[in-house]
Amino acid sequence: MERNRLDLRFHHSGSIESEESALDLERNCCNHFNLPSSSPSPLQPFASGAQHSESNAAYFSWPTSSRLIDAAEDRANYFGNLQKGVLPETLGRLPSGQQATTLLELMTIRAFHSKKLRRFSLGTAIGFRIRRGVLTKIPAILVFVARKVHRQWLSQFQCLPAALEGPGGVWCDVDVVEFSYYGAPAATPKEQLYTELVDGLRGSDPIIGSGSQVASQETYGTLGAIVKSRTGNRQVGFLTNRHVAVDLDYPNQKMFHPLPPSLGPGVYLGAVERATSFITDVLWYGIFAGINPETFVRADGAFIPFAEDFNMNNVTTTVKGVGEIGDVHIIDLQSPISSLIGRQVVKVGRSSGLTTGTIMAYALEYNDEKGICFFTDFLVVGENQQTFDLEGDSGSLVLLTGRNREKPRPVGIIWGGTANRGRLKLKVGQPPENWTSGVDLGRLLDLLELDLITTNVGLQAAVQDQRNVSAAGIDSTVVESSPLVQTLSKDKIEENFGPINLNIQQVLAEGESQQGV
Repeated sequence: MERNRLDLRFHHSGSIESEESALDLERNCCNHFNLPSSSPSPLQPFASGAQHSESNAAYFSWPTSSRLIDAAEDRANYFGNLQKGVLPETLGRLPSGQQATTLLELMTIRAFHSKKLRRFSLGTAIGFRIRRGVLTKIPAILVFVARKVHRQWLSQFQCLPAALEGPGGVWCDVDVVEFSYYGAPAATPKEQLYTELVDGLRGSDPIIGSGSQVASQETYGTLGAIVKSRTGNRQVGFLTNRHVAVDLDYPNQKMFHPLPPSLGPGVYLGAVERATSFITDVLWYGIFAGINPETFVRADGAFIPFAEDFNMNNVTTTVKGVGEIGDVHIIDLQSPISSLIGRQVVKVGRSSGLTTGTIMAYALEYNDEKGICFFTDFLVVGENQQTFDLEGDSGSLVLLTGRNREKPRPVGIIWGGTANRGRLKLKVGQPPENWTSGVDLGRLLDLLELDLITTNVGLQAAVQDQRNVSAAGIDSTVVESSPLVQTLSKDKIEENFGPINLNIQQVLAEGESQQGV
């Protein structure tokens, strides 16, 4: 696993070998799944190749053993009761029951047959059957294998059925998708695109917003969205990936735009207040995550409130290259599969700028070498065989394109992808395609207790609300601690909480050279 380190040249990144935990799968920006060091066989599980560690306990709430045991028993009892009536094998024919139409039904069928599917695959997901690289409207469980071969060369034990039936006779197709593994990743240039849009996102624009570059002491990534806290002082800040914002080698997790002053020109944005890497399936997918008690869903988010002296006039909720955005699209498992799978999406990131893609699958499930199960919410494939994201786009907001002149609606944020480490082979005669991993934005916001701010008017109101809450807190403190001292006047409060314009030349620490600025 590699982790990018910023240097004074900005456009080059060094790297060091790291054996950090599987809970921190990508310390670098928009990394890849850490696949096995050799090409896996179709019978091998999807392995993460990393070790667990609790070194990031300050930012990750690890489930207690009792909760794991309870969850395991609940799932085991649920599926055990369902499986008392043995379902018939479906080889070469379709079941006679009702075809699955919702995300929930597909997840139920997959969980019911999870043990069988794990024996033959690198991982599974749910979506529509893919034919010649094009999504059909046929609901299916996607089974990822290292190599697709004709049934002639497989034993009956290795053959997957054409369809799987779940409780109540509800059934769906099974679609085998080849996942090509290319070994160790080759060195890729970090600045593959340099357009006017990308130039603005990296610091040439006077304002920042979704898509802008943000950096910690050693990593850079993308600002995902402008948000406000539901709790405390109702702070206004921004959302990005945890692996972009949190570097465990530093005690203070501070964020800058476009770079930390020690590495180049940059302004202090704020410090990480709360973040997460994974949550348990009990909170995310419930009993439909399978029967493995240790199941974790990638969340990978961090909330950074803007510093009090940061000029909020330099912040916008408009996404450059896209425009205004609508409300968050909440993923409802009981909604039709087409409400998510096959939808067109766009994103704006600091590395690749504006790109378009298609959501190909939902709820990717894979196991590491210890048998621990992991989930990620959805997979996106770029249009016209163009990659949807590049390294450094981690944290980018994924937007469902508007229907009937509706504004694009946020549905997730990017946390990783395959790049050149492994790709989906979707079309015969065409090179394999990169895919991008996304996090369900709605549930991530709930987990971090945040609300998305979608308009500049809403941003102004949120900033004023934060000032009012902070002022009320000051008034209360002053009255309780010293009744004889007069409370601050409204004018004084506005002055104290007003924005301060920072001069980049003055941000350097005393004694530092300004040569790099």
